[in-house]
Amino acid sequence: MASSEPLFKRVAVIGLGLIGGSLACAIRRNGLAGTVVGTDQRDEELQLGKELGVIDQSASSIAEAVQGADLVVLAVPVRATRKVLEQVRPALELDAILTDVGSTKSSFVTDVEAVFGSLSPRVIPGHPIAGSEKSGIRAANPELFANHKVILTPPDDVSQPHLARLKALWEGCGATVLTMSVAYHDEVLAATSHLPHLIAFSLVDTLAGEDENMDIFRYAAGGFRDFTRIAASDPVMWHDIFLSNRDAVLRVIDHFTHDLEQLRTAIANQDSATLLRVFSRAKAAREHFSKMLSGQAYVTNNSEKQVTFRLKPGGAITGDIRVPGDKSMSHRSIMLGALADGVTEVKGFLEGEDSLATLQAFRDMGVTIEGPDDGFVRIHGVGMHGLQAPRGPLYLGNSGTAMRLFAGLLAAQPFDSELTGDASLSGRPMGRVADPLRAMGAVIDTAEGGRPPLKIRGGQKLSGIHYEMPVASAQVKSCLLLAGLYAEGSTSVTEPAPTRDHTERMLAGFGYHVHRDGATASVSGGGKLTATNIDVPADISSSAFFLVAASIAPGSDLVLRHVGMNPTRVGVINILNQMGASIEILDEREIGGEPVADLRVRSAELQGIDIPEDQVPLAIDEFPVLFIAATCAKGRTVLRGAEELRVKESDRIQVMADGLAALGVETTVTPDGIIIDGGQTIGGGTVNSHGDHRIAMSFAVASLRAEGEITVTDCANVATSFPGFVELAQDTGINISAEGAE
Repeated sequence: MASSEPLFKRVAVIGLGLIGGSLACAIRRNGLAGTVVGTDQRDEELQLGKELGVIDQSASSIAEAVQGADLVVLAVPVRATRKVLEQVRPALELDAILTDVGSTKSSFVTDVEAVFGSLSPRVIPGHPIAGSEKSGIRAANPELFANHKVILTPPDDVSQPHLARLKALWEGCGATVLTMSVAYHDEVLAATSHLPHLIAFSLVDTLAGEDENMDIFRYAAGGFRDFTRIAASDPVMWHDIFLSNRDAVLRVIDHFTHDLEQLRTAIANQDSATLLRVFSRAKAAREHFSKMLSGQAYVTNNSEKQVTFRLKPGGAITGDIRVPGDKSMSHRSIMLGALADGVTEVKGFLEGEDSLATLQAFRDMGVTIEGPDDGFVRIHGVGMHGLQAPRGPLYLGNSGTAMRLFAGLLAAQPFDSELTGDASLSGRPMGRVADPLRAMGAVIDTAEGGRPPLKIRGGQKLSGIHYEMPVASAQVKSCLLLAGLYAEGSTSVTEPAPTRDHTERMLAGFGYHVHRDGATASVSGGGKLTATNIDVPADISSSAFFLVAASIAPGSDLVLRHVGMNPTRVGVINILNQMGASIEILDEREIGGEPVADLRVRSAELQGIDIPEDQVPLAIDEFPVLFIAATCAKGRTVLRGAEELRVKESDRIQVMADGLAALGVETTVTPDGIIIDGGQTIGGGTVNSHGDHRIAMSFAVASLRAEGEITVTDCANVATSFPGFVELAQDTGINISAEGAE
C-alpha cells in the first residue's frame, strides 16, 4: 500500500533479528518511510541487511541511527532494553515516537522511566503477535505481520496524533492493531503465550532425562510434536521474557498448578464427571477461542469482522427447506437443562453465535455439555444449586435474550458474576430487567444508562413480587420467572399483551409448575427441574424471511419444514395472511409441548393493512422483513404500538426507514411505528444494517423486487441468529454473495 507521502521521514530500527528485520523490510516495501536505517550489534547481520535490501542505510552506532529519526523502534532482547535506551536518549529527537516490539511491556516501561525519568506521551510500547522458528536477518519477511495482531499499550496521556501514526504504520504492514493497558497485556500474554512455552520447555527437558529417552522421542505421536514444537524457540529470548514478566508468569503458573492438581485428584479418584466437564469445556474453548477471549482486546471478536452482502435484483423463491432451530428455545433448553437433575438431550439446537455463547457461559459455570454436533447437545444438569462461580466475566456476544435471562438466573446465586457483550449489546438498555430484580432483593450494578456490563452480587435472598410489565416483553417476563424459581413465595408477571411463552412451556416440560391466569404467569420458588429431551423446531423468525421472499417474488413456490407454530409467535403468519399471502399450513403436530407444522408459501398480490395492535408482540422480531412486504404491497400499511422495536439490536424502525430511503422508498416514521405506502419502486443503493442481523437479511429479501443492485454493509452478526443464511438464500433463488465472511 505504497503512499505518495510516507508516514515517517526516517525510521530507525535497532536490532535486525527476525522481528526488527521483518518490520524494516515491510516498512520499505510499503513505502511507509522515506528512509529506513538499521543498526545491530552484529556487524555481519547489519551488512547483510543492507545487501538484502532490508534497510536503506546501516548505522555503526545506536546514536547514529537515532539521529534525525521521527520513529525509533527497539527490537532487542528484553534484558538488553535499558542499556540500549541509555544510548538512545542523547540522540532522540524531541518529537520522535519511541516504541518497541518486546513480549513484556511492564519491563519496557520500567526501563524507560529509569533512563528518561518519566514516560513521555510519545513513548508507545508495542508487541506484534507474530514470529517464526527461524531467526536472524535472513529470516526477515515483509509479510510476517499480515493478518496478525499488534498490541499497543499507550500511556493514559498518549499523544493521540503520534498514536494514530504508529497505528497506521502497523496497519500499513498488514497488521490489525489493538490497544490495552500494560498490566493487562502482560497478564494475557503470560497465560496465552508464556505459560505454554514454559510447559513445552519443561516437558521436553523432563522426558529427555528419562533412561529410555530415545524410544520416547522415537515413538512420539504427532500430538507430542505439535505440543512441544515451541520448545525449539530461542532459549535466551525466553529466559529474558520469563524473568522480565516474573510476577504475571508466577500468577498463571500457580493457577495452572492448582487446576492440574485437581485433574490429578480426579484421575486418582476415578472421578469421570470432573474429567468430562474439564475436557468438554476445554474442547469448546479451543473451538470457540475468540469467544472465550473476546472480552480481551488480544483477540478480534466477530463484531470487528467486516461482512458485506451484495445482491443482484430479481429471482424467484423455490425449494423444500428447513431453517435452523428456534433461537429462543435453544437458549432456554441449555439454561433449564443445566439447572435440571439428570441428563437432557436436545435435538435441533441452533448453532449460531448467540446460542453458543449461552452454552459456553454454562460451561464456564461448571456444567458439562457435550456437543453441539449437527444440532445435538447433551447437557449433564447440576441441579438448581449446582452452578459454580465462573473464573471471569460471562461473555454473551450479541445476545440480548441471553443477558436478560441470565440476569434472572444469576440474581440469587451464591457467587458474584458479571455479564458482558459485544459493542452492540453493550449499548442496549438493561434497566427494565435490573429494576424489577432489585425489587426482588437482587444487587445489580450497570454502566451508565442501565447498560452492560451487569455486575450481579451473589448471596442475595430474593422475595417474590407481582410485576405489571409496562411494555410487553418475553425477555423481561422470562427473566423474572427464572429469578422466581429461587425466590421465597410466589413471583407473578402480568403482560399488557401476549408475548412468546417458550419459558412457561419449557418449565412445564422440565416438571416445574407454572400457573397461568389470563395475562398473568406465576411460579413459586423452591422447586426442582427434572431432565427431559427437547426437539427444537425450526425458528419462525428465521422462516419469516423466506415467507416474505416467496410472497413478493413472482413465480415462487416454497416449502418450509418443521416450523415452530407457537401461538405467541405466529404474528408474522397472521399479518401476512391478512395482507393476502398464500400460506398453506400442513401436517400440524405437537413435539415436546410445542406445536409445529410444514408451511407452503407461494407468490401473491399483497395488500396494505392497518396491522392489528394485538399482533404486534406476536411478530416483534419479524417487522423488519414485514416492512419489505409492505413496500411491495398495494396500498398503505400502518404499524402502531411497536415501541419495543426501538430498543432491539438497533432502532429497527428508524434503521429500516433509513435503509428504504437509501433505495428510494419514502416512509413516515412515528414514535411507535411507521407508515409505508406500497407500490413504490425499490432502487439500487447501499444500506447500512448497523450490525443488526434482521436488518441485513430483510434487505436481502428486498433485492427480489429491486431494480438495481443492493449493497448491505455491517452484516457480520447475521451468524448470531441464522448461520448458513447466505447459502440457503442462494439455494432458494436470492442472488446474494457475502464479502469478508470466513
